[in-house]
Amino acid sequence: MGFRGILSPRETGGTWAVPEPRDAEEQLHPVPAEVHEVFSHTLQLLREQNLLEAHAELMMMEHLRDNILSQLHLRGLSSAQATVLSYFSGLQELNESLAKQLWDIVGSSLQLVRDDPALFVTAVRIIEREEKIDDTLLLEATFLPPGRPKGWRQKFYHVLQETITGAHFRTTPMDAEGSGLARHLAVLQKDIVSNLHVVKDLMVQCVPAHYNILSICTTTYHQALTSHLQDILREDLDKQALFLLLEWALRVYPSPDMMGHPDLLPEVDVSALGPLMSPELVDQTERKYVVKVKASVLEWMQRTLEVEFKEWFREEEPETDHQGFFQSALPVIVMQMLNENIQVASLITDSLQQKVYNMALEELEVFLGRLREALVQCGKEHQKDRATPKYYVSYLLAMLNNNLALSSSVSSLHSDTARREVPASLQAALDRTQKKTCQLLLEELLLDLQPLCLQLPSRKWLSGSQLVSSMCEVIDKYAKDFSRVRKPVFMLLLTESELLVTSQYLRALMQKKMVCKSKEERGQLCDRLLQDATQLRELFCGLGLDRSQQSLEAVFALRELICLKDPALLSLEVLGFTTKYPDVSDEHISTLLDLRGDVSKEVRHMVLEMMAQHPQVLPKSYRPIFSTILVPAPELPFCLRKGKCA
Repeated sequence: MGFRGILSPRETGGTWAVPEPRDAEEQLHPVPAEVHEVFSHTLQLLREQNLLEAHAELMMMEHLRDNILSQLHLRGLSSAQATVLSYFSGLQELNESLAKQLWDIVGSSLQLVRDDPALFVTAVRIIEREEKIDDTLLLEATFLPPGRPKGWRQKFYHVLQETITGAHFRTTPMDAEGSGLARHLAVLQKDIVSNLHVVKDLMVQCVPAHYNILSICTTTYHQALTSHLQDILREDLDKQALFLLLEWALRVYPSPDMMGHPDLLPEVDVSALGPLMSPELVDQTERKYVVKVKASVLEWMQRTLEVEFKEWFREEEPETDHQGFFQSALPVIVMQMLNENIQVASLITDSLQQKVYNMALEELEVFLGRLREALVQCGKEHQKDRATPKYYVSYLLAMLNNNLALSSSVSSLHSDTARREVPASLQAALDRTQKKTCQLLLEELLLDLQPLCLQLPSRKWLSGSQLVSSMCEVIDKYAKDFSRVRKPVFMLLLTESELLVTSQYLRALMQKKMVCKSKEERGQLCDRLLQDATQLRELFCGLGLDRSQQSLEAVFALRELICLKDPALLSLEVLGFTTKYPDVSDEHISTLLDLRGDVSKEVRHMVLEMMAQHPQVLPKSYRPIFSTILVPAPELPFCLRKGKCA
């Protein structure tokens, strides 16, 4: 039965008419003898992958259907369209079958253009035919047939993009850390370069130029990678994985090993795609990396400190350098670890290097705090038993040299000299560590000096004791030990030791143990003070401490107060003394006047009144001597009545 018989007026109830047979044949030529036979034949062609022939028959049948529907539409016979659509319902199955094959071909296009480009070219030709039909209908037709526009070119792009995305980026690798992630990224790198190479050299020849197929594929890979990396970064990655992702995204991806590969240039321009990771994501990832590195550094430093603490209790002296200075491996271990992390970070970005550098300085500051705590703990153990650790002083000296080594190494941590600024807080931590270590050493010296200082002043001392000679032996012994530390700190220790000896000597004089009973005894005291101060001064000069740097001048000045023959002149002498030593107090002067044994209440009152009228201000460069010396509280006099005590 022909088409005219199918749509006769009798069968449609006479409600509408169709074009005359001759007109229909002219408009729809060629008209198949039997529509359903054409459907079957087209389906068979599709099964045999004779896609161009199948598509030609499909287009012919659609053209026939659409012409009829258009005429019905123009004549206002929309109610009859359902009958036409029902008669041509097989077209939908043919469209779906053809489309499925086309999308299967597009999904395999990267392999097909290598092995069988003809099949891919056929699919593209069919898509182009359909695109032209869509364009014509959208531009010219007053009636849009069902299923139009098909938009197969957009579907082509979509399938191609879905294929690319699904092949590599659908899931995050299970082993997101370590070698698993490294292998995953290496596979991505290899496959993407290989596939873009195929697109550039083969696929672009199989599609029209306006498809911009290389640009589409490149952008798809770029966007998919961006999303994929974001998915991976949502996991709790270790520092190696975070570093690997940063390195891959910022260094490997744009390099000649990947998107800048010679085989892809110049058509592939990765700079036009924008960053694979946004600046915000890079900063966030860098901060995560620094947090992980910080935890690792903290753990490493803690272990280093534990090992160092055990070393202090060894039964042998610390190691020495080629100059004989005590040292340990601590500075090398700490600085090498920090430097390695900073250098690794510099391989990624300047900002990551700066972040790790800042973190390193912060952790070094924290480490110095823990080191001081360990030193204090070691000092407490030593106070319990001075034989433990056996080489307590030697290890303290080694720690001073270590502190110097740390201080000098900090500035070399950053390769950029303009960005090497050492925070004031870190410098303060280094200074505190040096100060605490020196303090422990001086406390040790003090423990050996105190038994000698307790014996003066005394009558035995006045008559020619060897106390100061014994003190000099102790000082000389410690000075020999101190010589195992580098010069800047050695001179500091020598200066502080001299100040300690001076203050202990003055403190002993002010303990009110003795009062001169006569002019002759004052003369003896003055002679003893002169001999002691001179002997101590010469000792320290011999050790390398210049007289101008010594505090012993205070003993010589104090001697002048004792030796003054006329007590009435004490006010002027004391005024000169307080001008030179502005931290001396009323109590100190009063105690010294007591030591003379010949000062009346009136003279004492006059001296103290003079001091009250001439208060002293401590210059900034002044090194306190007397303010560290406490004098015993005076005994309260017994008062018989209210009022002034006699």
